[in-house]
Amino acid sequence: MTIAVPAFDRARVLVVGDLMLDRYWHGETSRISPEAPVPVVHVGPAEERPGGAANVALNLAALGARPLLLGLTGDDEAADTLERLLTPAGVSCRFARLPTHPTVTKLRVLSRHQQLIRLDFERGFAPADAARIAHDLSDCLDEVDVVVLSDYGKGTLAASRELIALARSQGKAVVVDPKGSDFGRYRGASVITPNRKEFEAVVGRCADDAELVARGSALIERELLDALLVTRSEEGMTLLRRDEPPLDLPTQAREVFDVTGAGDTVVAVLAGALACGQPWPQATALANLAAGLVVGKLGTATVSVPELRRALFAHEENAFGAVTEARLLEAVAEARAHGERVVMTNGCFDILHAGHVDYLAQARRLGDRLIVAVNTDDSVRRLKGDARPVNALEHRMAVLAGLAAVDWVVPFDEDTPERLICAVGPDVLVKGGDYRPEDIAGYGCVTAAGGEVRTIDFRYDCSTSRIIDAILRARGEDA
Repeated sequence: MTIAVPAFDRARVLVVGDLMLDRYWHGETSRISPEAPVPVVHVGPAEERPGGAANVALNLAALGARPLLLGLTGDDEAADTLERLLTPAGVSCRFARLPTHPTVTKLRVLSRHQQLIRLDFERGFAPADAARIAHDLSDCLDEVDVVVLSDYGKGTLAASRELIALARSQGKAVVVDPKGSDFGRYRGASVITPNRKEFEAVVGRCADDAELVARGSALIERELLDALLVTRSEEGMTLLRRDEPPLDLPTQAREVFDVTGAGDTVVAVLAGALACGQPWPQATALANLAAGLVVGKLGTATVSVPELRRALFAHEENAFGAVTEARLLEAVAEARAHGERVVMTNGCFDILHAGHVDYLAQARRLGDRLIVAVNTDDSVRRLKGDARPVNALEHRMAVLAGLAAVDWVVPFDEDTPERLICAVGPDVLVKGGDYRPEDIAGYGCVTAAGGEVRTIDFRYDCSTSRIIDAILRARGEDA
């Protein structure tokens, strides 16, 4: 299965659900209170982050999407803070403010990265309060392709079945992050995404994978779902669909620091990928990758497109070495997102020798990543005659890819690599020999973009032509 990071700026997603403000107070503890057997925390830095459905929307915005966000809040300072945090991030907030209720707020007190206590400020919303959400949702459906219902059991989604039916009647996919033991409330959704504990609270304990699949498939039929995605912590995820084999994905987490908000990230990436037209397996695999990243962060957090790309490359065998032009452009974008300086050079590299190795090592020291563009066999023949190349393109690329100095090797078929160089836009363009920088193919577009064009001296005691001549002389043939 090929996984790619889509252009999330095309994702039109509406998030509806329970809005929360997560607050974090950090401080040192060095003594126990004389008033009670509890630690005394000297409060220092404080943080505020959107939580619940707001964190789903923030995750989408972090990917480059422009989500709409509907939900119930109080008419208070916490709601103002939520808007202040979300709007600059690219979230369009359409809160239904109720003066009779506080905005749901969770305050966590931490010391040395350990949570000491959590204080919740909330009063559940009544069904009558939630009724206005259906009207607001109806007004937004023409603007989106996918609807997310993020249920934290605070009352905003009391009419969830009505919301699902309304969205599906307009041809919108509905992704649900469920809460509670009544999944009938989500009948007709495109997919629900319970964790294993939530899933087994509804269908009963599953002794093995076969039982999980059987009970999950029965749930799909009973609740008229298109799919079911069960997140399984250290065991990864399982995607079940009608008339399709189960898809089991192992966890991608390298370390687990905090699972807070991981479900929000899964739902956001899944919904965003579906909105971009990705098939279920690819969208799920991308969500699984994102979950592995976010659990390595403290508190409710998000992942970015560069982080996804870097993780994707880290898990792919063809992340480096010989690549296509399309893959190279993705790799360069990912490298730039992490502040890496990209160097590029080109040549035939027909018979690799010590001069080439020295030249490429020098080029690599000019930046963090080195691209070597290699003439195809036809291109070499046009430049050097029918007797060349000695080594076929795939062999030349394989040898170059094995050098420690080289990150990516990419072929080009033109007589010069100018088009490819301009597409890549390296920070440094390098050529060997006696070229003047302004005569090097790609000079104009590289310098226009603020890059450098450099030359490096060759070792003139090494050359492919000399090696060929020496071989022919040894065989008694005319060079």
